[in-house]
Amino acid sequence: MFENLSDRLSRTLQHVTGQAKLTEDNIKDTLREVRMALLEADVALPVVKEFVNRVRERAIGEEVQQSLSPGQVFVKIVNNELIDVMGAANDELNLATQPPAVILMAGLQGAGKTTSVAKLSKWLSERKKKSVLVASADVYRPAAIKQLETLAGEVGATFFPSSTDQKPVDIARNAIQEARLKHKDVVIIDTAGRLHVDADMMDEIKELHAAINPIETLFVVDAMTGQDAANTAKAFGDALPLTGVILTKADGDARGGAALSVRHITGKPIKFLGMGEKIDALEPFHPERIASRILGMGDILSLVEEAERKLDKKKADKLVSKLKKGKGFDLEDFRDQLQQMKNMGGMAGLMDKLPGMGGMSQMAQTPEANKMFVQMEAIINSMTPKERRNPDLLNGSRKKRIAAGSGTQIQDINRLVKQHKQMAKMMKKMTGKGGMAKMMRGLGSLKGQLPGGMGGMGGMGGMGGPGGMLPPGGGKKFPF
Repeated sequence: MFENLSDRLSRTLQHVTGQAKLTEDNIKDTLREVRMALLEADVALPVVKEFVNRVRERAIGEEVQQSLSPGQVFVKIVNNELIDVMGAANDELNLATQPPAVILMAGLQGAGKTTSVAKLSKWLSERKKKSVLVASADVYRPAAIKQLETLAGEVGATFFPSSTDQKPVDIARNAIQEARLKHKDVVIIDTAGRLHVDADMMDEIKELHAAINPIETLFVVDAMTGQDAANTAKAFGDALPLTGVILTKADGDARGGAALSVRHITGKPIKFLGMGEKIDALEPFHPERIASRILGMGDILSLVEEAERKLDKKKADKLVSKLKKGKGFDLEDFRDQLQQMKNMGGMAGLMDKLPGMGGMSQMAQTPEANKMFVQMEAIINSMTPKERRNPDLLNGSRKKRIAAGSGTQIQDINRLVKQHKQMAKMMKKMTGKGGMAKMMRGLGSLKGQLPGGMGGMGGMGGMGGPGGMLPPGGGKKFPF
């Protein structure tokens, strides 16, 4: 997400960071570029105008004039204004009510409401330790009820059955009553997709809202529709007392216009981002982290949180212990690291959150890059356990057999062995004193190993290795 905007803004702001003094003249061109970057990202015009005016006012004010590094302060101003546009801080779900807390989902057809219900159920049960009941009040699409039932089974939520011959209000009331009887913490009501210009359908959801009085009314909208997402959300907000927005398909939106327009146009906070098709691909929306990503400064906090949830700590601890005992980093360990990285969204998912690497995430999404990771795993799987533990055994005849078994060429196996050796050296450095600093120096030697000039397996090694990164202000090592 935000790849295009991030790339454009990063290049634009480089021109001003070295300025000894900022004046209206020398920031004029930069502000024009910022304006163009935002418009190309499909940010709504009123948002762009206000954003640029506020940046200009602050950039030529006292705050910058008295600074020793005006260029850096300018970047900070842009960062702060991005945060303000998107809503200062993460707005959490309000569940402070007598259980069950009722959440009503609204939105256009095809925006991803039903999938978002399941994702939100999983998020609530895993992160907030809440028991969730879900029900579908979409009486116009029988497949929607069946879809929610299937997804509820996947995420472990209780499904309340409904049918197309019932009224949405009755379904919702009965679901809430069932949740009370079963002592559920949260009820999520899915609704039919509707257009804001369809008066009858809007009246129906108003009636439903009045009947159940939900504590949260969330509007689900497709991020790829850009500023139209904000305009649609506003139209729904005029009819319903929305409490927040869920932006779906944000992983497919390279522009980011919706995320930057919604809060300003609707006055409603974005509460979650849908970041993929997987059932756990839902992230709380943190404006300060998103602003950091847009400016190419990464998002280490989200990366650390994701690592804590998704990585296999036992495997990582076992690897750390093994390396500290002086045992080598073998190809089975290498395969584990590939699998761990897959769980973190692959190379692209990692680079998007690493400082200064956002621009490379697009390269990491290329078919060639993805194919290489699949290929490497296939090669390792075609080896015997003995060969994985001792890669020095790989002579010509063994490589020929492995190539035939994995559908690859001998040069692919040679490249894998070379990458493994480089990563093994890095792992050894990481377990010693000053491991992180040594490892970062080691990354430089791996440039160009993967297609498109990516940082090769070194980039993966930096994240995939045990104890490789410390969260800000903490001494705890994370298993990546």
